[in-house]
Amino acid sequence: MAKASLRAVTDSGAAGGLTIEELAAETGMTVRNIRNHQSRGLLPSPEVRQRIGYYGDEHVARLRLIQEMQADGFNLSAIKRLLSGGPGVAQQLIGFKRIAAIPFETESPQIFTAEELTQRFGTVTPKTLAKAQKLELLVPLGDGRFEAPTPSLLRMAEDVAGSGVPLSAALVVIEQVRRNCETVARSFVSLFLDEVWKPFVEAGRPDERWPEILEAVNRLRPLAEESLVMVFRPTMTGAVEHAVGKELSREAGRGRH
Repeated sequence: MAKASLRAVTDSGAAGGLTIEELAAETGMTVRNIRNHQSRGLLPSPEVRQRIGYYGDEHVARLRLIQEMQADGFNLSAIKRLLSGGPGVAQQLIGFKRIAAIPFETESPQIFTAEELTQRFGTVTPKTLAKAQKLELLVPLGDGRFEAPTPSLLRMAEDVAGSGVPLSAALVVIEQVRRNCETVARSFVSLFLDEVWKPFVEAGRPDERWPEILEAVNRLRPLAEESLVMVFRPTMTGAVEHAVGKELSREAGRGRH
């Protein structure tokens, strides 16, 4: 049966339904995977007529939902738990996860040759290059080419190196900044989970509160970014003043000897 015909059968909800082979062709899944989902309790049993199982609209919709959730990173155990609350809950959680995973800004990656990197940074030792790859500033593509997923971060490293700081030392600082940012991010996520998400779950995830939860997620990241910048500014100013004052006092002490 052609795929167009399968679509017609599925959309019309015809009494004949689909055999498991036709269901596999319609959804792009293997028969083995469909049977596996059914044995796990992820897919309702088919209607059996004359020892042949027939599947309808709800089976196609459920398999497409499972595929969507797998594409979003959910494993089968998690999918089963989510589906136990009904397909509607699963769809809401997929939307929630997608909103939470939207990046602040999207940069277009840039490709550099080894020669171009040498022109920008000078001679780079294998150890320093390995550090840059570990921090995902550079991703090797082969043939002496590298991709910079976040070009602005690479430019920042270049600016620091241009100020007379060795690139290896600049990368150490970038690694520390990333580690500290991960700690801050986890703190804000924990705050959201404890104060917003858990009370929502304990209340039974009422439908009318989903917009409120999604709005909280949308506001979480810009608030975290703004608060990080606001706290960093006076902290950086204080650190500079303290360091400069300490060096001036040291120089003044030397002048008296």
